[in-house]
Amino acid sequence: MSIKKARAALSRSVFTGISGNHLDRLVAELAEPFGAAREGRLHRRHGERDRHRWPGAGAPETLTLRDRLLVTLAWLRLAMPHEALALLYGVDRSTVSTAVRQIRPPLANRGFATPSGQRLHTLADVLAYAAAEGLTVRLDGTEIQVRRPKANRPGRRVFVSGKKKQNTIKATVASDAHGRPLWAGAIRPGRQHDQTAVRTEGIDDLLDAYPGVQYLVDDGYRGLARPTTKTEKDAPPNEIAAYEAVRKAQSSQRIPAEHAIAAIKWWRTLQRFTGRRDALPETIRAVTSLASDRAATR
Repeated sequence: MSIKKARAALSRSVFTGISGNHLDRLVAELAEPFGAAREGRLHRRHGERDRHRWPGAGAPETLTLRDRLLVTLAWLRLAMPHEALALLYGVDRSTVSTAVRQIRPPLANRGFATPSGQRLHTLADVLAYAAAEGLTVRLDGTEIQVRRPKANRPGRRVFVSGKKKQNTIKATVASDAHGRPLWAGAIRPGRQHDQTAVRTEGIDDLLDAYPGVQYLVDDGYRGLARPTTKTEKDAPPNEIAAYEAVRKAQSSQRIPAEHAIAAIKWWRTLQRFTGRRDALPETIRAVTSLASDRAATR
């Protein structure tokens, strides 16, 4: 298959997960940070010396910025093997792997979109935005299955999730009442409890800094808020009925957090991540950024 046909095929939303207009906007948005990163790599490679040729001189690039973005989106959306993408473009697998490594950072650093057009980069930005807009922030955790570390490697058991009974990495996602992902972070090994991960990141102190912002959490974050207290098994029927009514109301209010996580897990790389675990945090932010673009238009 020619590069022209491969580009036309991969441009379809079934491969990229985004529309054609969204793809065009991404190419224009990433042109400047991608070019700056490329110039920085060349500057370091040449021993911190100034370039001797004008940009664009020399042999043409094997993959253009649009092609690099397409293979990265196809990998994020469908977890397509790099070998398969390389076959479509008639290049070596390492060329596709390099393209993914180059495009993933600017995608991750874009921030998370909001309906107002403002992009949020940190949880402090989310809480400030929620305070200004009067939003209630939903916090919830999600686990992503990762490859099992090799035998006899230190810290091997730290990734074993007691809930999933698998090797996972856990991330905390913030969303609004409409299920729009606003932030993803506090990325920790799956063995660590949700509340511990949040406290380790200092999120509990940050929440105290914005007392006017309301937020909803589940029982996994007990201590940050006051979730519904579970009744005893031998409690009177009226207490059990009251507890179930309160729990159902709380769950209904928290459903948008599950919708935000579902929007992220729609991208197959975050259903089961087979790459290097140290690349997963950047991948999570890149996918959440793309998912927030789509959710912000709702």
